[in-house]
Amino acid sequence: MKPLRVFTVKPYLPKSLEPLRTLAYNLYFSWSTDAKSLWRRLDPELWEQTSHNPVQMLGLIRQETLEEMSQNQGFLAQMERVYNQLTSYLQEPNTWYRKQRPQGTQDCFAYFSAEFGLADCLPIYSGGLGILAGDHLKAASDLGIPLVGVGLLYQKGYFRQYLNAEGWQQERYPINDFYQMPMTLERREDGSEVRIQVDYPGRQVHARIWRVDVGRVPLYLLDTNIPENSQYDQDICDELYGGDLDLRIHQEIMLGIGGVQALRALGIQPTVYHMNEGHSAFLSIERLRILVQEHHLTFAEASQVAKSSQIFTTHTPVPAGIDLFPPDKIDYYLGRYYGILGLSREQFLALGRENTGDFSAPFSMAVLAINFASFVNGVSKLHGAVSRSMFGGLWQGLPTSEVPITSVTNGVHARTWVDEDLQGLYDRYLGPSWSESAPSDPLWKQVDTIPDGELWRIHERAKTRLVTFTRQRLYQQALKRGASAAELQATLEALSPDAFTIGFARRFATYKRATLLLKNPERLVKILTNSTFPAQIIFAGKAHPKDHPGKELIRQIIQFARHYQVTDRLVFIEDYDMHVTGMMVAGVDVWLNTPLRPREASGTSGMKAAMNGSQNLSILDGWWDEADYHRTGWPIGQGEDYNDRAYQDEIESNAIYELLEKEIIPLFYRQGKDNLPREWIRRMKNAIQLNAPLFSTWRMVQDYSEQAYFPISDYYARMNQDGYAPAKALAQWQSHLFAHWYEMELGELRILDESGSPVTSALLQAHQPLEVYAHVRLKHLRPEDVTVQVYQGSVDETGEMVLGHPWNMTFVEQQGDVSVFHGQLHYSKSGQQGLGLRILPHHPDLHHSSEVRLIRWA
Repeated sequence: MKPLRVFTVKPYLPKSLEPLRTLAYNLYFSWSTDAKSLWRRLDPELWEQTSHNPVQMLGLIRQETLEEMSQNQGFLAQMERVYNQLTSYLQEPNTWYRKQRPQGTQDCFAYFSAEFGLADCLPIYSGGLGILAGDHLKAASDLGIPLVGVGLLYQKGYFRQYLNAEGWQQERYPINDFYQMPMTLERREDGSEVRIQVDYPGRQVHARIWRVDVGRVPLYLLDTNIPENSQYDQDICDELYGGDLDLRIHQEIMLGIGGVQALRALGIQPTVYHMNEGHSAFLSIERLRILVQEHHLTFAEASQVAKSSQIFTTHTPVPAGIDLFPPDKIDYYLGRYYGILGLSREQFLALGRENTGDFSAPFSMAVLAINFASFVNGVSKLHGAVSRSMFGGLWQGLPTSEVPITSVTNGVHARTWVDEDLQGLYDRYLGPSWSESAPSDPLWKQVDTIPDGELWRIHERAKTRLVTFTRQRLYQQALKRGASAAELQATLEALSPDAFTIGFARRFATYKRATLLLKNPERLVKILTNSTFPAQIIFAGKAHPKDHPGKELIRQIIQFARHYQVTDRLVFIEDYDMHVTGMMVAGVDVWLNTPLRPREASGTSGMKAAMNGSQNLSILDGWWDEADYHRTGWPIGQGEDYNDRAYQDEIESNAIYELLEKEIIPLFYRQGKDNLPREWIRRMKNAIQLNAPLFSTWRMVQDYSEQAYFPISDYYARMNQDGYAPAKALAQWQSHLFAHWYEMELGELRILDESGSPVTSALLQAHQPLEVYAHVRLKHLRPEDVTVQVYQGSVDETGEMVLGHPWNMTFVEQQGDVSVFHGQLHYSKSGQQGLGLRILPHHPDLHHSSEVRLIRWA
């Protein structure tokens, strides 16, 4: 029966408990140990049953409990203390951001992401990308950065996982009740909902906007599940990464185009648009439309304005991970933009193609994002290098090392991921500012002052909690599968709080090689069942519902444990989420990671483990490649490349067994007379001291701010002046440049020695100074339009220059129609060395010289 009317009923709170309502609706509770302690104290069982959701708690809690707590002076004092902490946090005027930017600066950074992992009570994330996005927002809040998040609100979110009796992953999709979650609908002053309408072929799709308060940062989530839409359109925001290609493009139109419209509807005017992966790249198209239709700019002018305020972070180390749409899909869903922007079909499709001459090529969201970004980055140093190689074709003629894709290595939010007891230990010995301290801060030396016994006891408690939690989860898993009484009893006896524990938890994609450790079953079983040095492994993770090879890996793990009768030593925790992550990174001794290098763009779970003192045992990929992997863990191999996958698996699995048998496990069990593993504890302290500050989002978001947010915001302000006059002038200059670039003629190149005599010999001495003069006929261009560079580098066996370095030359005089440029150089290396000459565009308003993607080599 349909209701005649629908009401949103708020929980009743006694007046003295009214601050709980404010505390419940700000995700500050997800990283404040005091706030979590408050909600746990209110009703411990309900706190766990609701997946740590204080809003749902307030709706379910017994009224008698509330009345009792309203008279409990201890609880009221604790509530007041937490409420004051939140208030002080939100109103702090002296934030890091305020110390960096001039007074009166009107910055606003909009962060677009398809998923956000903020708390386990908000299941709208699938894995690392979402967790990274959530941690990014939390760190931005801590730093006081004026950032807003933009995403989609999924009715079913990502699937919940369970395994059948054979170990095959099954999926269920519980419905999210947004009214029972820490979020609120955006409304106008008259109480009506703020709505937007996004154009799709033949119709408009309506969306409302929910706000999630992440400390100081608002996250705006679009929701299409409203009666005004058809059933199909309601389901646009149904599942994360669900459906077919048509649903995917529907979602990405809503995220990018709808996200821009939502910010406008809310009166928010970003100075920087940050695309976290290519899912939101359609925001560029909508911004171009606004600039062309409403501000009457040409496409070239609008492109310059849009690009001047956008940045793009790629998380994809392989071409197969990029969203690609066939040309006919773009025609159907975005064809109306062709005429609006004044572009032909092929000109529009070229915006998302690396090879613009290939008219059958799909439309790449990553290429679209790169084409309209002034700052592009990978998420680790190694991933930056991989990305320069992947996308280098967009900069024809530019050496791969100079492709303007940099890197900002990921981090994790310390207050979210460090065990609560361990945070208390850090607060006592390092001071309360440890989570906000740079790697160079002397504070980190104080880790050495932490008593070994205290650190070890806290780790032992965390491991005990992990074992207890795992047993309970295994029992529930077995109970749901209809296990026998003996099987149920066995789950309660699995694992040991005293045994060496390995953790492996992540998305079950095949390249992550979850079963590499199972390569030699007899050898692994011997390690697990060693009576002197027992070991155990905890697995967790989800495979995408359509990834059958990934599901097969999970099944193999389950079957392995049963076949070799090590179910008490090798277990799989179902339904991996943020809560399971937190338990595991705090409780394991070693975090295992076995991806195929270089396919792990960054990885962040190992960072979380390191912050808790756990050691990493990992392939040298992603973040681990730039960590101190000898003092804070162990590398698997030395970053070798293999052509034979089977051979690689054999070599690297054997390396893991060797390390475990001969080094890692014996070290773990090596104890002194006081029963403390001093050498292991020393390594735990190394992990905390060296990795916690370096791989934190506090450092990461500062890097984004200093390298991208601040300079791009200033760049956009400059392009915006006087009705976009600088952008118009730059677009006009670029048009002139493109028209005459290839008319230039590179003439005589004169190389003189220190005496001014021409160098005629091919033999030079190292460090011998050389004077170089280049004669260039610029034709319709001016000397100030170009940068002329002499380029030197070693010559390899193919005759190509490698590891080259450019030196800018200076314009010295005009000889008729010849422009003369001068430069100096010397060779510091012996052997075969080369010298070349090249010309790049130059303009004071270009963000970088390769932005125009023109280059001439002599």
